[in-house]
Amino acid sequence: MATAYAYLFKFIIIGSSATGKSCLLLRFTDDRFQMTHDLTIGVEFGTRTLTARNGQRVKLQIWDTAGQESFRSITRSYYRGSAAALLVYDVTRRETFLDVTSWLNDVRAYATRSTTVVLVGNKTDLEERRQVSYEEGETFARDHGLLFIETSAKTGTNVSDAFAIAAEAVLERISRGELEGNMEQYGVRLGTGTSRANRPAVVRLERDSSSCRSSILGGLLLITSDLVSAHHRLADVPLVV
Repeated sequence: MATAYAYLFKFIIIGSSATGKSCLLLRFTDDRFQMTHDLTIGVEFGTRTLTARNGQRVKLQIWDTAGQESFRSITRSYYRGSAAALLVYDVTRRETFLDVTSWLNDVRAYATRSTTVVLVGNKTDLEERRQVSYEEGETFARDHGLLFIETSAKTGTNVSDAFAIAAEAVLERISRGELEGNMEQYGVRLGTGTSRANRPAVVRLERDSSSCRSSILGGLLLITSDLVSAHHRLADVPLVV
């Protein structure tokens, strides 16, 4: 029997090739790291249900897109109707950080104006090879109205937090009434057994790590990490709701 949840959110993971997008998804959904990973062809898909402190659940439907230019036209079709986008770069490869502007332009062009964007600097476990400072990522995010966090898919550092702050931001937009009308156009669907009349109020989500180094986390309480996870490898498939 499927577990009930308050909302289903569609998330996408975008960014240049070999920045660790698929590893972030695998770590988040299955809590494991795969040292070698084939380049994503089309998209990969995963789900995980997160539980808030008051017992309400939010299900994330996550689409990991290919970073190669040859797949750009395919991956752009997944921007539409996304509640949040995690824009990933590799802190050890400056060129992937420079590419962030192009990816952000795609989000602005193909996603809705309400899409929450989290800038994610990945591979912080390779500190000795770092080419992009924390401050550079933070400044870019602040200048462009993005959330920001650094992660390591290898060690798991801040991976759950990256998805949790995105979910928190979407919940706050729902609470403020910014996603009224047909919420599916914003990547949000009411969960199982939840009617529009009795939708749950926004809740603060339980923080599961005190090691986050990110100014945007101040005051945010993050989602606990229990319940369901699934990971599937797919090509060009439609949104499942």
